[in-house]
Amino acid sequence: MNTKQEKLEAFGRLLDIMDDLREKCPWDQKQTLESLRHLTLEETYELSDAILQNDLQEIKKELGDVLLHLVFYAKIGSEKESFDIADVINSLNEKLIFRHPHIYGDTEVKDEEEVKQNWEKLKLKEGNKSILGGVPKSLPSMVKAYRIQDKVKGIGFEFHDAEDAWKKVDEEIREFHAETDLGKKEQELGDVFFSLINYARIVGINPDSALERTNIKFISRFQKMEHLALEKNLKLADLSLEEMDVLWEEAKLLQ
Repeated sequence: MNTKQEKLEAFGRLLDIMDDLREKCPWDQKQTLESLRHLTLEETYELSDAILQNDLQEIKKELGDVLLHLVFYAKIGSEKESFDIADVINSLNEKLIFRHPHIYGDTEVKDEEEVKQNWEKLKLKEGNKSILGGVPKSLPSMVKAYRIQDKVKGIGFEFHDAEDAWKKVDEEIREFHAETDLGKKEQELGDVFFSLINYARIVGINPDSALERTNIKFISRFQKMEHLALEKNLKLADLSLEEMDVLWEEAKLLQ
């Protein structure tokens, strides 16, 4: 692995390259904070894919793409004479020190949960008016629900155990089935999802990762089913559900 000095030199080279690109490249010159935003989201999802696939080389590549965006934003910030990369890093350093008094102060904690509880309390001391104030509005709904639940847990707003959380899931499912008004049924379905996400979080399952793995598995099986149909000179659209189910079971055996 690289030494600390080599890491610093690599980061310095990246900053120099960013300066060159901003000065000389027509595309890089045109970019703004707003124009980069959707590209940053795309890069973040590509990193997420690599993590789920546990592809370390791809993770390295995607981390580089995300890092480029962070440096790019800081470069634009410096051009606006608002902040530069040093300001970004120094601000982060101070925040990390402040939020880890058990490392940089005399606070004692017994486990991870106390660390998280202290973290949320310290964020309120920094001026946040609500425990949930830091949850981004643009987060995907499932991720947002998980973050909301995890944050309120930090102040003790949490079911006693997984069994209590599952009882809430059962309750919400019954209410969903009992509701006949479509508008209210949608609300009840939202409650089902929220309670199920909460249960998954409590038992230690990330629901977003779990669903994405199922998405990947379904895509793989369905494409195998399409290939099997092609081998048999069949068109899926012409098959009955029962006939497609036979191919589906064959596809499962190929995984």
